[in-house]
Amino acid sequence: MNRFFTFALSITALAAITGCMSPPKDLDLALTRTSAESKYLVTLLPPAQPPAINQLHTWQVKLATPAGTPVTQARIKVDGGMPQHGHGLPTRPQVTRELADGTYLIEGMKWSMTGWWEIKLAIDGAAGTDRVSFNTVVAEPSAGR
Repeated sequence: MNRFFTFALSITALAAITGCMSPPKDLDLALTRTSAESKYLVTLLPPAQPPAINQLHTWQVKLATPAGTPVTQARIKVDGGMPQHGHGLPTRPQVTRELADGTYLIEGMKWSMTGWWEIKLAIDGAAGTDRVSFNTVVAEPSAGR
């Protein structure tokens, strides 16, 4: 009986570590969203190549008014995590600069496992404060990479 209990705990721990939970089937993976209070139109731009697990990578975020006018000089804070695992991001990514009108650089992103991740942005711009969340699913790297 003790061996069975130890085996069951090992399998449970392995499942938690490997991120094997499947994301919800109806998960919205849109990369452009209106912020929660409709103050901003936000587009999240992932890296050109999907990053490897435990490797730092950068993203960009485009911020505009609902009419599409770029929003400059905004302050954006980055947060997120894995809703199914109940933990946050393994790093503290930050918007480090504005690249062009309304396009900002997010540096210091990292995934620590495969699965469903949320990226949450808190925006403070000309129209006031607002927030937006994006979903992404990190998969095992393909064999050709």
